[in-house]
Amino acid sequence: MKESIKQEVLQRMLPLLDNAQAKALEQTLESVLGKYMEDKPDKDEISSQELLQKFLEAKRIEGCSEKTLTYYQNTISRMLTETGKEVTHIMTEDLRSYLTDYQKLNDLSRVTIDNVRRILSSFFSWLEDEEYLIKSPIRRIHKVKTTSSIKDTYSDEDLEKMRDSCEEKRDLALIDMLASTGMRVGELVLLNQSDINFNERECKVLGKGNKERIVYFDARTKIHLQEYLDSRSDNGEALFVTLKAPHSRLTIGGVESRVRDIGKRLNIEKVHPHKFRRTLATKAIDKGMPIEQLQQLLGHKRIDTTLQYAMVKQSNVKLAHKKYIG
Repeated sequence: MKESIKQEVLQRMLPLLDNAQAKALEQTLESVLGKYMEDKPDKDEISSQELLQKFLEAKRIEGCSEKTLTYYQNTISRMLTETGKEVTHIMTEDLRSYLTDYQKLNDLSRVTIDNVRRILSSFFSWLEDEEYLIKSPIRRIHKVKTTSSIKDTYSDEDLEKMRDSCEEKRDLALIDMLASTGMRVGELVLLNQSDINFNERECKVLGKGNKERIVYFDARTKIHLQEYLDSRSDNGEALFVTLKAPHSRLTIGGVESRVRDIGKRLNIEKVHPHKFRRTLATKAIDKGMPIEQLQQLLGHKRIDTTLQYAMVKQSNVKLAHKKYIG
């Protein structure tokens, strides 16, 4: 009965209180009603920066990369600085005002500001789950509506032009690997020769969150990759290396620069490594590949991420309408 009374009072007062006030009310009710929390540490004394570090430690254990953790830390620290409040005193209106002002000041897109909202939501939800907060102040700030645009993919002609224009065996193998596997450029540059299984035409990549997965390449890629490796004079373990000595591992920037130069030479617009990934996803969906299998191939944690990559061609929508409806 006493617990029911405490919960009812808390629920009625929550919209009027920040987290620190709600916590004080909860403790007062426990004292008055004789319901003391057993073995519960006093978490009100922990600073916002300490809570942020605990959150980052939890995310690191979950497998987040250092790059992602840095992005989390910068995003949350910026919010804490701008609001000028300790975490336990931040309310929904504080976050809503912060997101609105931050978007206007930096002229950010809806997609970008929703990414900020999503990170803050993860932070406050974790605090709530860990009982540092009674309620998450961002719970009532919903996903930002974004407009979906059909992003460009390479045509078959574009891919053939790029292949034909390659003067170096390395560049031909590189384009084939990107086009046939759909791997991320960050995964490509981490590949070693030992990761390649030519018999099965597959290779092992290290994706986001340090998760390994298998991707596959076609027969043409196999031939061009073998020709490139046979032509190398170095003993480096990296699959793709620079053309000049000391033949160090190719970097993400190096791949981006190389394919961009190829695109400029051929007058193909917006040539970059990620576009190969989007092209493969679109082609796979277009030919009927189950979305769950494509999700695994691309290494996506969530299936809606896969759907964002896979843009169905409008011409096929027209044919399907004619077949099934018209």
